[in-house]
Amino acid sequence: MSPVPSPGRRSVLRGSLAASAALTLPAAVGAAAAPAFALSGRPKAGWGVQTGDVTADSGLVWVRSDRPARMVVETSATESFRNARRWHGPRLGADSDFTGTTRLCGLPSGEQIHYRVLLADPDDPRRTGEPVTGTFRTTSARRRDGVRFLWSGDLAGQGWGINPDLGGYRIYDAMGKLDPDFFLCSGDNIYADGPIAATAALPDGSTWRNITTEEKSKVAETLAEFRGNFRYNLLDENLRRFNAQVPSIIQWDDHEVRNNWYPGQTILDSDTRYTEKSVDTLAVRARRAFSEYFPISTLRPGAKDGRVYRVMHQGPLLDVFVLDMRTYRNANSPDDQTVDPQGILGAEQLAWLKRELSRSRAVWKVIASDMPLGLVVPDATEGRANIEAVAQGDPGVPLGRELQIAELLRYIKHRRITGTVWLTADVHHTSAQHYQPARAAFTDFEPFWEFVSGPLNAGAFPASALDGTFGPERVFVKAPEAANVSPAGGYQFFGEVDIDGHSGELTVRLREQDGTVLFTKVLRPGRVGQ
Repeated sequence: MSPVPSPGRRSVLRGSLAASAALTLPAAVGAAAAPAFALSGRPKAGWGVQTGDVTADSGLVWVRSDRPARMVVETSATESFRNARRWHGPRLGADSDFTGTTRLCGLPSGEQIHYRVLLADPDDPRRTGEPVTGTFRTTSARRRDGVRFLWSGDLAGQGWGINPDLGGYRIYDAMGKLDPDFFLCSGDNIYADGPIAATAALPDGSTWRNITTEEKSKVAETLAEFRGNFRYNLLDENLRRFNAQVPSIIQWDDHEVRNNWYPGQTILDSDTRYTEKSVDTLAVRARRAFSEYFPISTLRPGAKDGRVYRVMHQGPLLDVFVLDMRTYRNANSPDDQTVDPQGILGAEQLAWLKRELSRSRAVWKVIASDMPLGLVVPDATEGRANIEAVAQGDPGVPLGRELQIAELLRYIKHRRITGTVWLTADVHHTSAQHYQPARAAFTDFEPFWEFVSGPLNAGAFPASALDGTFGPERVFVKAPEAANVSPAGGYQFFGEVDIDGHSGELTVRLREQDGTVLFTKVLRPGRVGQ
């Protein structure tokens, strides 16, 4: 059993945060929700606030207005906002769908930061809307403080959206009660290819009911439709409240664009849902909306490289290496080629990952992978038996994208890089795999763990088959026997990582939707092959 957390640094804030969230509820569901605030005559932040990519001395604050506005952020060490510091953010307009982020810098390390966002009339800065408050804790430079975070992925998938009869996205309430330092979302933040209907029939004869919007009534093709997909999730009060309490580290995967997409792909004419057949065109629009709706340091206006992959330093105990297994991959195929320099990461990202792993002095190096390594994920979207992830089911020597992963694992071993742990989502069940050379066809690597969690609110699916190339052993799994089990049927998961500041031990807990612990694994620092 997991210990029951004592009241955390954010717990005392929940009442005021909930009250703030209630003040900013969208007045209606759908595209007309935000403009309904026009009666007030002042800008409103009906979609809440969120923070992202928080470091020891900085963080990004996000907001969306209902109209043109100037973003202003005030920060304080206390909830009273006495001696507040003011930050002048960007002008929010139609070019960014009225979203914007403000970078806070020069913050104290390891301290609780209270913030409030004000939206000012751009023509009269004295006219501001109701402030929206939030809080986050900067990364501590003190090892003894430890680190605790959550991860999961896959939201509003397979047509299972915000169900008011079930209380919406309840999993965020359970996650918020654990008071984590941050949340790592492993991709599929939206399902741009998954329309949401008003109702769906359940196996027991009952009816699932969704909140619906115009943008979620079809597959996303236009920039406005992609933006509407991100906005849809923010209709959920649980998510808005969680965003105001817990900073995030966000990555993306396929459903931000389209199921199983890869660069250069052309949508088959038989998929009549799409009038735009170029996936590259869809990806450009999706990436823009993605960058507008999340506070991501490498995707902010003016960011040097404009990429999703990055490393987030979380103090002396932890570095998080956020991968992008979507943007630079080769085409999905049977994945049995004997030479594959591009692989799933691309040459440039692989070189970056090697370099940053070598530079890391953190005790633990979490590799946030948007797809699993040894679980077979097929792709039948083009009518062929292609492979979507890394493993192709052949337990022999590395082939296809496995060649790139073998190169990385060999590098980690020979550079004596310790403390690597892989976290992922994508497959809509939860499991723990231990990879061991003694069981593998490819043996030039050190043992490591991979933990899978999710979905947050999507269809659940049976456990994926294992590929023996890297010698995985599935130590734990919980998955349904049937495909596409709705959230009403359970099988919604998130994971927790807790690094002790004194011993340095890393504890992984796989949890169900209500927070119940299903599996626990403790890893000791500096050891190989645990």
